[in-house]
Amino acid sequence: MDKGNEFVKCQIEENIAVVTIDRPPVNALNPQALMEFQSIFDNLAKEPKVLVVIITGGGKKVFVAGADIDSLRAETPETGLVTNLRFQDTFTKIANFYRPVICAVSGLAIGGGFEIAMACDIVIADTNASFSCPEVNLSLIAAGGGTQRLPRQIPVAKAKELLFTGRKMKAEEAEKVGFVNQVVPVGEVLNAAKALAKQIASRGPIAVAMTKRCINQGLDLPLKEGLQLEAAESASNFGTADFIEGVDAFFAKRAPEFKG
Repeated sequence: MDKGNEFVKCQIEENIAVVTIDRPPVNALNPQALMEFQSIFDNLAKEPKVLVVIITGGGKKVFVAGADIDSLRAETPETGLVTNLRFQDTFTKIANFYRPVICAVSGLAIGGGFEIAMACDIVIADTNASFSCPEVNLSLIAAGGGTQRLPRQIPVAKAKELLFTGRKMKAEEAEKVGFVNQVVPVGEVLNAAKALAKQIASRGPIAVAMTKRCINQGLDLPLKEGLQLEAAESASNFGTADFIEGVDAFFAKRAPEFKG
């Protein structure tokens, strides 16, 4: 799946895919790394056995940094638009992936690293983790989705403070404002992500995918239309073999064997 990839690797463990960016020293996102991210998620979409994806970073001090600063020196308004759209397209592919995506963060999530976490469904961080969009320190803006996703995920005033100042938000604060789901000791973040992934993977995969679709699409709809979407998705689920299996297993007091 990641054949020929230099910076982003994917390992499938039963029904969980672990995607790791490893580009020392700070896992900065250059065009090749972004391309490799997109390629891996395109390929994962063709792997029905994969029920949950985990994104993590190689190394201990930095989860993922943003763009290479040196490369930004040459940007013009024209090339900058292309660069921004490349970042946005990559993170949107993660956000729109039909299976749940868990972000396992150890160390610094800076700029594009923070925006990767924003694109994921669930974020687990260790006590060394912190999140920042420091672009304003260089008179830039967080243009990989930061100005749009963050205010939709945490209180708007808090998002504005972080984006206006570029300061670091430590893991405990990120959990307090609802951005991080769970904070774990150093060295335990990937294990915690895998434990949660296994729990999600044991549920009805069709229903989980439908639930993600209802949430993601419904957030952009008026409540009435969102409820209609939910009702339609739920109705179609009644026609699946997994629904029958789930009900049968419930009454038989046994673990269900979902096929997806």
